Amino acid sequence: MIRPFVTLGVFIAVWWALTAFTAIPAFMLPSPQAVGAALWAQRDYLAANTLVTLTEIILGLVAGTLLGGVAALGIAASPVLQRWLMPILVLSQAIPVFALAPLLVLWLGFGIGSKVAMAVLVIFFPVTANFLDGLRRTEPGWLDLARTMNASPILVLLHLRLPAALPAFASGLRVATAIAPIGAILGEWVGASSGLGYVMINANARIETDLMFAALAILAAMAITLYVAMDHALRRLLRWAPEA
Repeated sequence: MIRPFVTLGVFIAVWWALTAFTAIPAFMLPSPQAVGAALWAQRDYLAANTLVTLTEIILGLVAGTLLGGVAALGIAASPVLQRWLMPILVLSQAIPVFALAPLLVLWLGFGIGSKVAMAVLVIFFPVTANFLDGLRRTEPGWLDLARTMNASPILVLLHLRLPAALPAFASGLRVATAIAPIGAILGEWVGASSGLGYVMINANARIETDLMFAALAILAAMAITLYVAMDHALRRLLRWAPEA
């Protein structure tokens, strides 16, 4: 519990020393004091935009997880769906998200829809790939026993393949939670009227580096909090899953 705070304290101390004892201009690297002052002075403005970005991240995480889970189940259950969906999965990762962001803003507008779609695109593949890998790696002896007992495919899925795949699915969720903010922020950078990415772009254009760092600090704290909360919840839900 103490170690992260010690690391953070050392980081802030080094940051303060760089701004205090070097000739780095304030517009390139503001001091921790300046960033703290910007956080306090713009607290209402930053809080409102933080809520927008948090909403985009959570909606994208929920939608991407559901979509990825359904896709993995479909691919595992049907060879026909596998032949049709796998090329789409590969194509979704072959095209850089930076190239898709302007199109999504054009199609879905400057509102929350394009940002959620970006987050879904970013997290869809990790969830699908990890869950599918878990479904394919069910213990063969369990499947042989189920066939010997004439279990139906639905029962095999519900009682064998799904429980066996949950640890891999949890790994995909952890990755998705860590990278979901990337999609939302990318969408806000391309075109938005609110959100932390919007705050950072505008602050950068006005050379308000302290405000930009303040928004970045809030984004980092939010991403870490989401990841820790997801990891804690998954560990409690999958207490029975062995860990190396």
